Amino acid sequence: MNCTRCAAILAFVAAFSLSNSLAKSAEQFDDPLLTTPATPEVIAKGLEVDGYQLGVSAYSWGYPLVRMERVARSYSDVSGGVSATSYRAPLNKIGWAQELATPSAKDMPTANNDTYYMSAVVDLDQPYILSVPDTGDRYYVINVFNMWQELEHYIGRRTTGTKAGRYVIVPPGWTGEVPSDAPRLDVSTDKVWLWGRLRVAQGEAVEPVHALQKQFTLAPASGEAKSAELPPLPSIAGDELGFFKHLGFALRSNTAKPADQALFAQFARMGLTADGFDETKLSPQMRKGLVRALADAPSMVVSSFDSTSEVRNGWIWVKGLDSFGFNYPMRALVAGAYLGGNGEKEAMYPIRYTDAEGKVLNGANKYVIKMDEQPPVDAFWSLTMYNASDKMLVENPIQRYKVGTDTQGLKKAADGSLTIAVQNEKPDDADVNWLPAPKGDFYVILRMYQPSDAVLDGTYQMPQMTRVK
Repeated sequence: MNCTRCAAILAFVAAFSLSNSLAKSAEQFDDPLLTTPATPEVIAKGLEVDGYQLGVSAYSWGYPLVRMERVARSYSDVSGGVSATSYRAPLNKIGWAQELATPSAKDMPTANNDTYYMSAVVDLDQPYILSVPDTGDRYYVINVFNMWQELEHYIGRRTTGTKAGRYVIVPPGWTGEVPSDAPRLDVSTDKVWLWGRLRVAQGEAVEPVHALQKQFTLAPASGEAKSAELPPLPSIAGDELGFFKHLGFALRSNTAKPADQALFAQFARMGLTADGFDETKLSPQMRKGLVRALADAPSMVVSSFDSTSEVRNGWIWVKGLDSFGFNYPMRALVAGAYLGGNGEKEAMYPIRYTDAEGKVLNGANKYVIKMDEQPPVDAFWSLTMYNASDKMLVENPIQRYKVGTDTQGLKKAADGSLTIAVQNEKPDDADVNWLPAPKGDFYVILRMYQPSDAVLDGTYQMPQMTRVK
């Protein structure tokens, strides 16, 4: 046989076999995109779905920015006066709480009852200098958050020590002079939120603490502050797409990060760009999808706990509160109910919603937590009670909102273990270590400030929470 003809036949057979194989392979897979017609009904459905998925993504990505812009305005608004537990202060000023948080303190959900809070919303038209006093080893931390609720710098006992110091906070793109006698803290947004905590032990005299607070100062590097207030957010009363209107407003002064540009570019299809939110060209179907997205997205954000956390003996652990990366739902979740949380080296916040049997914690029941050893920390720890309904501290007759390092009168067993009774009704035995619970659903948080390696690596065994039967 002619070799050329032979080669041609073999090539034909091979090609036929390949095409036949591909045909058979194609028959094994269903590809709806190849068979879906572009009918008006299909397009209408697709636009609604597109609006929905874009809306959910835009919500989880953009919620922290909206939340921070709202917080910036509310925390710098002192027109209604300032309570003793409030840390509100005018723009570019430091505000300190003068008392520990109580159930009446509504500014901060899931507030601690261990520290005086500090807040300062800073509009960086120039560098600002933060001066801190010598706290004599008293625990404190000041977080520098950008407007995406991302923690960019720590100042405090763990990272910079407790000696007096000065730090210069520098806005993005600043080319002017910067004081050379202070560490430079570059930030990525033109506004920042300084969020601080200063430990106050139960029963200690507060006058020296108040005097210490006054020694924390914030001043413009030039010595001359710009006299201004933040522009008000657009009114969204009755606007079913109001969230996106606030997000669009915020994006005009907070550019999407370079790493987010590919995602952000997709939102142009729903009218969201760096110029704001334009709903005038939305189809009815896409608008319907966006409305549905705003109804469902909060549930998706809350559920991010499930995929991001780990469970240790019934306690939910979440790490990386200062390093979200591309975990937008978790960043949004923290910006909501857990605004201002620290990274795990600064503090851990194991949270508990259920008992040892996996049943939701409720004040109709009685529970016991036994700590064979107290949490190993380099600062302090506390077990704090919260209403599940509003995430606030729980009113109770003995005004005890937590049990912790400095709780007075705790009774320990001979072996050093600590048993805590968690219930709504006051125990009959006066020697019981009682943490009062509400009548309804609740949750508890075991805060551990400057946790040891045993806490971080899981060597420390978290205490179980058992329902008394």
